[in-house]
Amino acid sequence: MKQEPTGFKSSLRLIDATMLVAGSMIGSGIFIVSADITRNVGSSGWLMVVWLITGFMTLTAALSYGELSAMFPKAGGQYVYLKEAYNPLISFLYGWSFFTVIQTATIAAVGVAFAKFTAYLLPQLSEDHIAIDLGFLHVSPAQLLAIVVIIILTYVNSRGVNAGKSIQTVFTMAKLLSLFGLIVFGLFFLQKDIWQSNWKDAWELKPLAGSSAVGSYTTMAAFGAIAAAMVGSIFSSDSWHNVTFVAGEIRNPKRNVGLSLALGTVMVTILYILTNIMYTGVLSLSDMAHADKDRVAVSASQVIFGSSGTVIIALMIMVSTFGCNNGLIMAGARVYYSMAKDGLFFKKVGALNRNAVPAFGLWIQCLVASLWCLSGRYGDLLDMISFVVVMFYMLTIGGIFILRKKRPDIERPYKAFGYPILPLIYIIMGLAFCVLLILYKPRFTWPGLIITLIGIPVYFVIGKLKNNKHEN
Repeated sequence: MKQEPTGFKSSLRLIDATMLVAGSMIGSGIFIVSADITRNVGSSGWLMVVWLITGFMTLTAALSYGELSAMFPKAGGQYVYLKEAYNPLISFLYGWSFFTVIQTATIAAVGVAFAKFTAYLLPQLSEDHIAIDLGFLHVSPAQLLAIVVIIILTYVNSRGVNAGKSIQTVFTMAKLLSLFGLIVFGLFFLQKDIWQSNWKDAWELKPLAGSSAVGSYTTMAAFGAIAAAMVGSIFSSDSWHNVTFVAGEIRNPKRNVGLSLALGTVMVTILYILTNIMYTGVLSLSDMAHADKDRVAVSASQVIFGSSGTVIIALMIMVSTFGCNNGLIMAGARVYYSMAKDGLFFKKVGALNRNAVPAFGLWIQCLVASLWCLSGRYGDLLDMISFVVVMFYMLTIGGIFILRKKRPDIERPYKAFGYPILPLIYIIMGLAFCVLLILYKPRFTWPGLIITLIGIPVYFVIGKLKNNKHEN
């Protein structure tokens, strides 16, 4: 009888790891969120500032994580770093938030984005139709398609890491090239009068007419507007750290995890900045801010390619979201695996199947993500967890300072770039972002924070059950 594998297979090369970073970052956000950012800041210059701040924070965090990934090159990534720097409670709260909302709701949102843009090609799959009416619950064809895609990708990844990495590399390459192509065509068809109009008062920070506020911002309100605008850009740039979760499956992880983080985040940040420059060359600020259903890329593509623009963007987003969800699904289950190994999750999640992957964790993740698809609330939750995501990033980067003091003798093949200045700047910027959201956009903070805090009693209940089991 064939024995179940006891450890992960080191199958991922540097190119695979880099494609996982880039592919997990690029979903549907870059095609949509610039509309809300423009409504908040009201100018081209500040639109770029929001993306530049987000890019700087992402790159700083990725370079800082390089030190942690080289110190602890094993499955679980951020969960492991928090446990080593702080204590099991902090790492559990991250794992709890990750499983209940952060990863699973993101998978749902990306899955439904795939389905929504598929409906451009097959209108019968539109979210406006009802496929199942249970009275208390109306399920659209788009939601059902999202669930089917999540199930298919979960099945593929349960067959082994090689199957998942092939999809990831092919689809990420395709979307990088298509996004680059969109930028090139957009800049080629740049409209001089629109460009000059958009950049005439580039540094006037104001809410755009038609948004919830009018007039100029006070100084503090301006900071609040920037923080609110960054909710979208941070969501679009998130999930870069998914590669750390699969560190146990990467060849030479002490070198390649940190290097893939740097390469992937730099590549995507440059593409995001260029994409937004292209938007300001083909669309007026008003057209960006009031694009139908916030689909800025669709409006831009219609200007560039005419009537076929909608189909082109629909295909691009389908490729982008399909590849993005593959990366999210592949990486997520490794966190639950590490939690199970610590006795903080279902024991079965800590076992690998004959293909050396945590299949049970993959299927539980699939179930929760599918439930989020049916809820229809994933989009709101993603806005609301930006606060929690940044909070855990700050804690993790703060862990570098703690571990330098607590465990100075541990091997550090790579050290955080710009330490201590850049990691400290990230923490200060992250803290400012969180405080401003609490003050000016509380609806973006409390739901995610409440979900995280619910994890505290859950942790102690699990601990008590473990103690009772040992006593018996």
